[in-house]
Amino acid sequence: MATYRPGSNTLLKSDSILEYVLDTTVYPREHERLRELRLITQNHPKSFMGSSPDQMQFFSVLLKMIGARNAVEVGVFTGYSLLATALALPDDGKVVAIDVSREYYELGRPVIEDAGVAHKVDFRHGDGLAVLDQLLAGGEGKFDFAYADADKEQYRGYHERLVRLLRVGGVVAYDNTLWGGSVAMPRDTPGSSAYDRVVRDYMVGFNAMVAADDRVEACLLPVADGVTLCRRLNGRAPIDRSAGPAAALGTTYALVLIHPCICMLSA
Repeated sequence: MATYRPGSNTLLKSDSILEYVLDTTVYPREHERLRELRLITQNHPKSFMGSSPDQMQFFSVLLKMIGARNAVEVGVFTGYSLLATALALPDDGKVVAIDVSREYYELGRPVIEDAGVAHKVDFRHGDGLAVLDQLLAGGEGKFDFAYADADKEQYRGYHERLVRLLRVGGVVAYDNTLWGGSVAMPRDTPGSSAYDRVVRDYMVGFNAMVAADDRVEACLLPVADGVTLCRRLNGRAPIDRSAGPAAALGTTYALVLIHPCICMLSA
């Protein structure tokens, strides 16, 4: 039977499995400044708002696999996920970072500067939907990657805007879409608060909406507190599979999928 795990950094059945993942593949190659900001975030009174290290490592690999150059993030907090994104982008890459709180962002800004990637960051202080509308006014299809980890009850509004901002083949990721595992449990599961039940209901509807959206190819991953990935499909060219699976991946990289690991091999 599933166990509701509010506030946990993982939906794995034991924290020791997460510790193994972190100690084996995340921490050994963790950028020094990323580690510094991770610890700042973990020691913050609202540390539950921060993204998990294994999730950030996954995003870093994903950004490089899709050749991301331009990204947008809705929900920045201390800038931990923002720094992970900036480090994964090429030197001429850009990430638009949106948050209603400049105060939290200022906690991580010095670390981002020390990491040498501040020139990649365009911080926008304001409401997520309003800033996304401003970006849309400048044109659609300009971003390769998007990450939403802000007001959960605004995810539908974020989705409608972010899908339009993505290029064909671009990817958007939504955090906390399994909400402690509550989406797969009865609404009145013991341990859940009134707010948990509201978000649980919203996420059930949001995940169903995304799964039915023919503009994207969706994938719901049990990483951290649940990550929903959407790849924009509209206008994509058909893939020539006659040359085998490697041809569909391009000539720069090949993917090796050995569940649950993902490896990227340089050509």
